[in-house]
Amino acid sequence: MTSSQSLLFVFGLGYSALQLAAQLRPSGWQVAGTVRTAAKAAELRAEGIAAQVWTGEGPVAAPPGAHWLVTLPPGRDGCPAALAAGAAAHAAHSVTYLSTTGVYGDLNGGWAFEWSAVAPASPRAEARVLAERQWLAATGGCARLVRLPGIYGPGRSPFDRLRDGAAQRIIKPGQVFSRIHVDDIAGGLLALLKRPDAAGVFHLCDDLAAPPQDVTAHAAQLIGVPVPPDIPFAEARLSPMAASFYAECKRVANARAKAALGWRPRYPTYREGLAAILAAESAPSP
Repeated sequence: MTSSQSLLFVFGLGYSALQLAAQLRPSGWQVAGTVRTAAKAAELRAEGIAAQVWTGEGPVAAPPGAHWLVTLPPGRDGCPAALAAGAAAHAAHSVTYLSTTGVYGDLNGGWAFEWSAVAPASPRAEARVLAERQWLAATGGCARLVRLPGIYGPGRSPFDRLRDGAAQRIIKPGQVFSRIHVDDIAGGLLALLKRPDAAGVFHLCDDLAAPPQDVTAHAAQLIGVPVPPDIPFAEARLSPMAASFYAECKRVANARAKAALGWRPRYPTYREGLAAILAAESAPSP
């Protein structure tokens, strides 16, 4: 019989959480959690994941003794899962909240370390800081705050944008972003599950912050399509959301995750990560 210590309950069974589930379930873990639609719940139940529908409002049943993983974006009042279930967080075996490195604001290309002060520069980042504080309060300071940079992986990579004609090479001198392959998020979260005593801030990111135009050019070369032309940032027609990302420039360090968890990114740069995505696309179906 599987103990509750081998049960992962996810508030928000999305892209990153399902990648973690795929790594856990072959070793006997049970995975449960919430989704927003009945169709998605039925799909996951058919795969052996105990999904329940929860829209983010009202009560939600999260099993005591399980490891809790929270992936939901915050609202104006903070994390909906903290508001609904925070009072019971003391009964969880561990609580891990997926946040963002956007809480540091703009560092003009400087380094964000796990011990760096937060300086949110947008309402979205301020809501993240509020959500982090809610989980720290709910757990008596024992929550694990995993701050993530840009996430990429199968189905969410420059290859997809290049193939559908949406890729752009926007040039803003000095601009760099840190990244994380979804497999490396899963690997880092698995390392945290093995260390339920670990608490505080952890960065899961690769080892090379890079200009976004370099990543797009490399991806284009890998699949043999033309490299999109350069577009100066001042001339780019970006959505407000996309423009907000270019308003911040930072390099993200992962020293604490490496030292405390023994974790290393499987894909230390975008080059290895993109090569792995392309190899998986080319692999024959089982």
